[in-house]
Amino acid sequence: MTDVAGLAREILQKVGAGDVFDEDGDLVARSPVDGSEIGRLRSHTPDQVGEVVGRAREAFEAWRTVPAPVRGQLVRELGLLLREHKDDLGTLVTIEAGKIASEGLGEVQEMVDICDLAVGLSRQLHGLTIASERPGHRMMEQWHPLGVVGVISAFNFPVAVWSWNAALALVCGDAVVWKPSEKTPLTALACQALTAEAARRVGAPEHLTAVLLGDAATGTALVDDPRVALVSATGSTRMGRTVAPRVAARPGRVLLELGGNNAAIVAPSADLDLAVRGIVFSAVGTAGQRCTSLRRVIAHTSVHDELVERLRTAYESLPVGSPLEPTTLVGPLVDTTARDAFAAAIEQARGDGGTLVTGGEDAGVEGGSYVRPAIVTMPEQTDIVRTETFAPLLYVLPYDDLDEAIALHNDVAQGLSSSIFTLDVREAERFVSATGSDCGIANVNIGPSGAEIGGAFGGEKDTGGGRESGSDAWKSYMRRATNTVNYGTDLPLAQGVEFL
Repeated sequence: MTDVAGLAREILQKVGAGDVFDEDGDLVARSPVDGSEIGRLRSHTPDQVGEVVGRAREAFEAWRTVPAPVRGQLVRELGLLLREHKDDLGTLVTIEAGKIASEGLGEVQEMVDICDLAVGLSRQLHGLTIASERPGHRMMEQWHPLGVVGVISAFNFPVAVWSWNAALALVCGDAVVWKPSEKTPLTALACQALTAEAARRVGAPEHLTAVLLGDAATGTALVDDPRVALVSATGSTRMGRTVAPRVAARPGRVLLELGGNNAAIVAPSADLDLAVRGIVFSAVGTAGQRCTSLRRVIAHTSVHDELVERLRTAYESLPVGSPLEPTTLVGPLVDTTARDAFAAAIEQARGDGGTLVTGGEDAGVEGGSYVRPAIVTMPEQTDIVRTETFAPLLYVLPYDDLDEAIALHNDVAQGLSSSIFTLDVREAERFVSATGSDCGIANVNIGPSGAEIGGAFGGEKDTGGGRESGSDAWKSYMRRATNTVNYGTDLPLAQGVEFL
């Protein structure tokens, strides 16, 4: 059996994090792979949070004067280090978050990809030239560094989500203070070690990036600090509803990536072979613990029964076990609380008239919280179906026409990711139109899970409205200035106003 704690400590040494443990620490680093304790760490106090933010603010004041293409070299070096340590960091993600090996490696590759994007972006932080109504005047728009960016991340993407924020923020001229989930502190410390080495190589200011360890109290101290210009928080809707008003009260900016209750519509014309593959990965990848995980399938009555049978067959063939084993496709839930929520949701769904098609039981793997992914057919969309359960639980609902399917699809509080499987171009275009999916991500003939970094990532409604990663998400990390330059000898006023 793999010595999980020993392997984690070895990786931390290899990436330059050193000995991060304190036997008297209050924060326990534990692996969902076998439930074992890896080690203890010490949380930051609120006063220490203030000191870290203060040092980051000083670093920002120097960093903002560095030309953006030069700032990009820091992120380039980080990308090179991530490539060098991809296998080790991917394994650490598996140990600490419970992801299967290919998903752990994929998360690190996502970090590499966003570094590549950010390096190119460092030469394209452009504004607009705007026509002025006044002769002899030019209007333009500039984007300037914002300040200290606070990043609060969740356990399920312990490194990728930080990198989405950090890579962009660094080329935009900001400092970054990161409060990771208390369930995944080690991956954060590994990333901080690599980032510090990248900063050393290019001569970037010390303390430009930092990691804060602790529970909600540590996060609250970061959120409340007025020197933190932007708080980018990923987690539950409940967490977002706590963070947003606290930041607004100071006031400051928030970028929220919260829950999802994602659905896939399966139309009569769907390629069912394609649909089954897309549904299974989206529903059981990361043991259903992605914000983009597929929670609901809305299947046309003409294909409903066949689709359910195909999904049952696929589910019952899934290897569940240690994510460190190369043949495993479904790893553990993060803890016993997640396992209990999974079981309670299935019981509630059955009480609402649902039928358990397959799964739901303990998978019989020692150590961690391993379950068999579950499928439940539902006659209608009840409250439990509208509730996000962070586990591999898939509800299947029937529909008769596309309007009904879209109404069911949108009848949840969250609005993150969505998809439709159809070969009908009219149905596809309707789904991605303004009268179709109300989500921030709407896909055709692929599942809702597994976004690329080139597009902006985020959602609407209770998902928070934030956008990270590609497209013009970089604008969240900068402040906009509109400049009017008078290069003439007269002083005409806008709107034809006459004063002197």
